[in-house]
Amino acid sequence: MKTLIVYCSFHGTTEKAVGILSENLEGEVLTADLKRDKVYLDMQDFDGVIIGGSIHAGSIQRRIKHFISKYHDELLEKDLGLFLCCMREGQMAIEQFNHAFPQDLRKNSVAMGLFGGELLVSRMNFFERQVVKKVDRVETDRLNLDINSIMEFAYRYNSSKILA
Repeated sequence: MKTLIVYCSFHGTTEKAVGILSENLEGEVLTADLKRDKVYLDMQDFDGVIIGGSIHAGSIQRRIKHFISKYHDELLEKDLGLFLCCMREGQMAIEQFNHAFPQDLRKNSVAMGLFGGELLVSRMNFFERQVVKKVDRVETDRLNLDINSIMEFAYRYNSSKILA
């Protein structure tokens, strides 16, 4: 089993989640940060694909959207996992997740997860700090990454291989 984890990380939270996730997946795992890595893929090389991102200004990263658009049909043929790092909880987090990923991919996925998030004010530029201060009333780092959700996701993803 060979799995590709494609993600985009601005301040390191999604990358941290991917590190934990990849350590707990069975089989060979390749990770690619679409913000940092030049990704030239043959999707035929992978049995499964996991896509993850975070919410910035109310939307998932443009590079994630582009990846999904480019490989949409191939993704429907894979063991698919989808996750989102976001600071919102409850219904608002679910709405952000549903807005981030197309319905047909959500229906086809073997694992979906909301991993919580972090507001790393210390890593933000001046503009980002001002927005977070005004919108969320946060002036210092706020850590809320949900390790249990990451582990549950890994368990569900691994379990889908046993059932296949």
